[in-house]
Amino acid sequence: MDGNGSPNRRMGLCQRLSPVRYLNTGDSPIDQMGQTGRHGGDSADYYFGSNEDETPHRPSTVEDESKVKRLSTAYKCLLKPHKEGFLKELSRNHAVDHHQVQATARTLIGLEDSLDERQVLKVEGRLMMHLTPQYSWLFIHLGRLERGVKFLVDMRTDVLELISELDSKDPHLLPLQQLNFTLRETLSLWFSVGFLNLERVTWRSPCEMLQKISEYEAVHPVRNWTDLKRRVGPYRRCFVYTHSSMPDEPLVVLHTALSDDIVGSMSGIVSAASRMSVDLTAKSDVINSEEENPSLVKAAIFYSISSTQKGLQGIELGNYLIKRVVRELQAEFPLVNQFSTLSPIPTFRLYLVDRLKAAERGEMELLTSNELDQLRLFLSPDNLWSELRKMLHTNSWVGEAGLMSALEGPLMRLCARYLYLEKRRGYTLDSVANFHLRNGAVMWRLNWRADLTPRGLGNSCGIMVNYRYFIDQLESNSRRYQEEQYVTVSEQVLQLAAASIGEQAEKVTSKL
Repeated sequence: MDGNGSPNRRMGLCQRLSPVRYLNTGDSPIDQMGQTGRHGGDSADYYFGSNEDETPHRPSTVEDESKVKRLSTAYKCLLKPHKEGFLKELSRNHAVDHHQVQATARTLIGLEDSLDERQVLKVEGRLMMHLTPQYSWLFIHLGRLERGVKFLVDMRTDVLELISELDSKDPHLLPLQQLNFTLRETLSLWFSVGFLNLERVTWRSPCEMLQKISEYEAVHPVRNWTDLKRRVGPYRRCFVYTHSSMPDEPLVVLHTALSDDIVGSMSGIVSAASRMSVDLTAKSDVINSEEENPSLVKAAIFYSISSTQKGLQGIELGNYLIKRVVRELQAEFPLVNQFSTLSPIPTFRLYLVDRLKAAERGEMELLTSNELDQLRLFLSPDNLWSELRKMLHTNSWVGEAGLMSALEGPLMRLCARYLYLEKRRGYTLDSVANFHLRNGAVMWRLNWRADLTPRGLGNSCGIMVNYRYFIDQLESNSRRYQEEQYVTVSEQVLQLAAASIGEQAEKVTSKL
């Protein structure tokens, strides 16, 4: 017995929920659920017994494991509508029994003046059991199966997708949110950082791992095997977190570039590696493709971090990975004293286009008169706003030197305003900024023309941002941001944001 329910209670739940019962018919899963009532049994009775002389028999879990295994196998075969029906049934009818909770709570209140401590503890144990959703034991048993943890991660992916599709008034929403919360808390315990393994991925790593590193890359898509080899080659580091129950699955992937200084563009990362690989003593352009010179490495640039499992959403792994990698790099390269990201700004262009439409309707003043005069040299004065939106959509402004120069000032200013001043519930609107600021980083530098790939232009008009990780300030910066919503920012970003029309950025202490 594991304290999560009696054997009869567990068997009844498995029998009623097992997707095997409706797989063979193809009918709605809800229609095929068993109608058997809940059975008796009480885990508190097992632990405390009915009286002092009673020694309960511990039942075998072999049948439990068999039924849970069949359930998981059947679930994987279900079509999406049947999976959704199963999850709705699980969340609504196999959660907390509120009537039992109320009855047990009344019993406990009645023992308020009781001197029988054993009886009080027994009722408290029973109340604790009834407050635990019935599906909790199912998650625990599923996690014990081979590949069971991966199954639960994938199941939570299904739960999150279903929740996102439901209307706010749907009666299944709240039960599913509670199921998601319980599943997330269970996975949070199993994916505690102490249970994770740090691995460095190199070109000699298993092909399967390299393939997944390529497939999971969400920030800068890998173009080909040559590109992948460069990313795990000299003056680069690729680290992943894995879990013993999912050894072949990278959970979080962090790509790092080693440099002699903090770079401000993706091309700068490539050129830094080439520059440091040149044998300067020979004054030739021959690249030493294998060796590294640790004395040249002064900075580490985190240019891509990707969480690979949607089912682990909301479970903090990336922040621990960055801090762990910092320690690894400090041990390998003693001269490294600068840690920074080179981060995308995923939704800035969407924000910008929305503001351009508002300015066109006369609802806000977005550009200064001088900026408008400069743009009228390249765009029709009568259709300036619509032409500007079209140009940003097609990226046709890239390559026209005069237009790029005219756009640099307003786009950099509006980007700083977006990152520093736009908030949701007091925290930065941009999800990447929020992640790094929670980690204690400093919003340090905006970079013009940092990523001119179609993806970079589509996300943020080619602008990227450096978030500096000052090791001695991470804890204090993180605390101030999470408790006071205080954004630690550099003078460059501060001045750009303060230049926004109608906005006055708060003066903050910067560290350059």
